[in-house]
Amino acid sequence: MSFFCHETSFIDENVKIGRNSKIWHFCHISKGASIEENVNIGQNVYIGENVKIGKNCKIQNNVSIFSNVTLEEDVFCGPSVVFTNVKNPRSFINRKDKFINTLIKKGATLGANSTIICGITINDYSLIGAGSVVTKDVRSFSCVVGVPAKLKGWVNLNGEKLPFPLKGKMDFFCKNTNLNYHLFKDKVTTSKITNVGEN
Repeated sequence: MSFFCHETSFIDENVKIGRNSKIWHFCHISKGASIEENVNIGQNVYIGENVKIGKNCKIQNNVSIFSNVTLEEDVFCGPSVVFTNVKNPRSFINRKDKFINTLIKKGATLGANSTIICGITINDYSLIGAGSVVTKDVRSFSCVVGVPAKLKGWVNLNGEKLPFPLKGKMDFFCKNTNLNYHLFKDKVTTSKITNVGEN
């Protein structure tokens, strides 16, 4: 076996688990789930049917990732993060045919106890504050906090604060990531440094 699974955890049939991934105590990985290489899944985690988890993700204790959720690579889920997949659940109505997709893109961080409402995209390298309730799409490199979560600032590739206003036009070179960051209106993009005279 090219991955580690603690003896107290359950893995259903038809599950893909990549090399060097680790699944710790009391987890349940449901059928059809796909877990890429170097993923670390903490204690008491539930992975729903057909969930997709990209390489190098870290999923801390007590996280529930339900069907129709996709995590791209390098996503961090803090302890007790919860995802939903139905907007209007009722215990007496079966709405499995109405699950809504949720996408967490590369490098995003979801803080402890945050709740992610279904049907949204959390974009690259964004940062969700602990305890936040995210109800709409989150922009790349943004930091959102609160209930409901609102834009509080911008962060770099490493999750460090950028000296940008919430909106406007500004450029900033970050020596820690060796990238130029560009704020235009209410979006942040990046570009690599090009040396003078380089072809």
